Amino acid sequence: MSVKREYFFRACTIIAGLALVSAAHAQSSVTLYGIVDGGLLYTSKTLDSSTGRNSGSQFSMIDSGSAPSQFGLTGTEDLGGGLKVKFNLQSGISVANGGYNDSNGNLFGRQAWVSLNSDKYGSVKAGMQFSPFFTSALEVDARGWSQFGSGLVTYLDNVAGTSVFNSNAVSYTTPDIAGLEASVMLALGGEAGNFQAGRQYSASLKYKNGGFLIDASFYDGNSGGTVVTTPPTTLAFVGRMIGVSYAFGTVTASASLVNYNVAGSFNSYVYSGGLDYFVTPTIDLNGGVYYTVDRNNTTNHSVMGAIGAQYFLSHRTALYAQLGAVNNHGAMDTGLSVSNALNGVQGTTIGADIGIRHSF
Repeated sequence: MSVKREYFFRACTIIAGLALVSAAHAQSSVTLYGIVDGGLLYTSKTLDSSTGRNSGSQFSMIDSGSAPSQFGLTGTEDLGGGLKVKFNLQSGISVANGGYNDSNGNLFGRQAWVSLNSDKYGSVKAGMQFSPFFTSALEVDARGWSQFGSGLVTYLDNVAGTSVFNSNAVSYTTPDIAGLEASVMLALGGEAGNFQAGRQYSASLKYKNGGFLIDASFYDGNSGGTVVTTPPTTLAFVGRMIGVSYAFGTVTASASLVNYNVAGSFNSYVYSGGLDYFVTPTIDLNGGVYYTVDRNNTTNHSVMGAIGAQYFLSHRTALYAQLGAVNNHGAMDTGLSVSNALNGVQGTTIGADIGIRHSF
């Protein structure tokens, strides 16, 4: 083979290789995304964690007044034949101090998983992820899981980060079949010789038809295992949830019942309902009421109500204002805000927050 012909074939090989690399890159994507949310919070009473009593009113700058501040990387590779590989690395951040927040305390403490997805057979996901119980409760919350005065406050008040951030987890979600979709998850505690320590499992089943949605889910988690996080994510509890929502035009009505049966503590039932109304494409109003009662001792109960308004300056940026009140009886300690007021004191507390949220 002549030198010129050898160079020609080498050039063709290099060009073909570059074409294959380009084709592979054309089938893949990686996206940086996030939310930055900061605001001001006022509450008429504040829990003193050392005494359990009221330490007075507060006015503070807070991170995540309406949505959790976060950033992440998500990616997809199309393998062909209806198969895709996806990943998500998501970190909670605090705009108040630049540290971690709304996570399990680690760098990518909100989500860190990889999945194989099939249009025909569903998806398998492995890694730290939200449980089906958590995502089901989110979908039917009237206040959209706001960080202030919503079902998220009662959720975290009862079980902290357990069932939200599930380490060592594997899950399967079916494809949508005539509006039906099911999910199951198993998280392993990682303790040698003791499979039950830190073991967590969850399942959900939902049906959606037009504007109608009904969702039910279950969670069972044990304490122990090798997972160590802040806040704790291996609290022993059993959770059950059923909720419905119906969207008619620009209005969505929602109602749900969530049970948190925490080992050695409350057996809380949270009844909730509310409305969300897009007055215009740029103005959203919503409100919800949440009644919590401890079935182990019904003198422990609370009522929380909140309303909120959002004005969208663009599809990425919104101003918000929220007003709420909570009344606690017995040993119930329901708060008003995930940030700075997750737990409350006896009697009535009034609170409000305002802020700005930007998504990218």
